[in-house]
Amino acid sequence: MPVNFPAMSRSDPAICTVAGDGIILNLHIQPRASKNEVCGVQGDALKIRLTSPPVDGAANKLCCEFLAKLFHVSKSSVEIISGETSRHKRVKIIGSDTAGLQQIVESIST
Repeated sequence: MPVNFPAMSRSDPAICTVAGDGIILNLHIQPRASKNEVCGVQGDALKIRLTSPPVDGAANKLCCEFLAKLFHVSKSSVEIISGETSRHKRVKIIGSDTAGLQQIVESIST
């Protein structure tokens, strides 16, 4: 007998949310890649490949540097707020133009 599951009533989780003075991104990090790149969306997160290994915070440091360059902000404007030791991270990017930051997310996630 087939089972019918009810449709999900809540919307899909957002990759990017506005948080006061910036945005918060959900990320899925793949360390030890051949090059640093954004390679699309995986689930509810933006997937990023990084060349650095996940040893002694090297991948976290490279992640912040890569995002700072990608979003045209200073390195100090990028902060990992959760997931320091995980592939799944939440990162806050501080910038005065949150609409501009969101446009960058939209352009790289498609």
